Amino acid sequence: MDTKTLALIVVWGAFALGLVFGAIGQASRFCVRGAIADYMAFGGVGRLAAWLVAIGVGAVGVQVLLATGSFDAGRALYWSERFPWPSYLVGGLLFGYGMVLAGGCPQRCLVKAGQGNLRAAGTLVVVAIGALMTLRGAFAPLRANALDAFGATLAGPQDLGGVLSRTVGMSAAGWRWAIAVAVAAAILAFVWRVRSRVRTIDWVAGAVVGLLVAAAFFLTGSIGFVAEHPETLEPAWLGTQSRRPEALSFSAPMGHLLDLLTLWTDKNTVATFGVMLSLGVMIGAFVSAKLRGDFQIETFRTPGDLRDHSLGGLLMGFGGVTALGCSIGNGVTGLAMLSTGAMLAMVGITGGAWLALTRQLKRAEAPAAVTAT
Repeated sequence: MDTKTLALIVVWGAFALGLVFGAIGQASRFCVRGAIADYMAFGGVGRLAAWLVAIGVGAVGVQVLLATGSFDAGRALYWSERFPWPSYLVGGLLFGYGMVLAGGCPQRCLVKAGQGNLRAAGTLVVVAIGALMTLRGAFAPLRANALDAFGATLAGPQDLGGVLSRTVGMSAAGWRWAIAVAVAAAILAFVWRVRSRVRTIDWVAGAVVGLLVAAAFFLTGSIGFVAEHPETLEPAWLGTQSRRPEALSFSAPMGHLLDLLTLWTDKNTVATFGVMLSLGVMIGAFVSAKLRGDFQIETFRTPGDLRDHSLGGLLMGFGGVTALGCSIGNGVTGLAMLSTGAMLAMVGITGGAWLALTRQLKRAEAPAAVTAT
């Protein structure tokens, strides 16, 4: 096939993957922020189990792709030799705080917007603006000069298997398989132990999201890959914004979607994998909500509600781009890739979410304490 046809297959394939993600996300309420909040607030493990299953299934799926030579993981952003650790930590911290303020990460906001939630739709607009400002706007110097500049360059891929191979020996492939299987087994043991508190839809949602990670890498890293582009005579990954293999991630793609909508007549601005994936998620959620009778228009309740969602969206736009991934990009795709950068980013995201949730819980308890006295 010619390169244009392959690029079309990638972007429309992304749309199809997004439809599935949106539908299962709407039916199950799959959400990393929700998983953390449920566990902190009342010990809920349903969405936590779904998140962990997605990581486990995704990790094994990625290893199968690597074993069959289906894509070059070394060219994916998650295995980059560049390791901007301050960006992972600070970006993750701000993103985690923002996703709690906004009531969901960009993926969850796409699903909620598909259900008719105008608060989520407004948040996505702010996420897109924040992402563009961080990629090449007013926030870009802060990201590039104050955070990225202090990173390190590793001697090889930053995945945990590669790092261990260079540190203590044994092949990187052996380490990767051992870690992926160990992670999947530990997750299965945990979820099985709490199975009475986990809905069937949570199991299904986690497995589907994990398989979508593998499917996305096969689509962008194998189907969309040409060893020698006819124009540049170099390897090329067609249909992706980064010109690398990509999978599930939503912060930067929201900025690229805004670019596409505002620069529609610019022939250099085209729909890419991440943009079509995001649109697919929203439409898939809309269809699922309509079929399930869950579609309902919701809007901001108070000025404070508008403030929190706007600030949360801005923090997620900046944090998601700075940390090189959102709670799905790092928290599912990156962890499935065993990326040490994604692990560091998730430390920041979890820490930021914990800070915001702690603050919210204290504010909720204060009126109750006043009433009691």
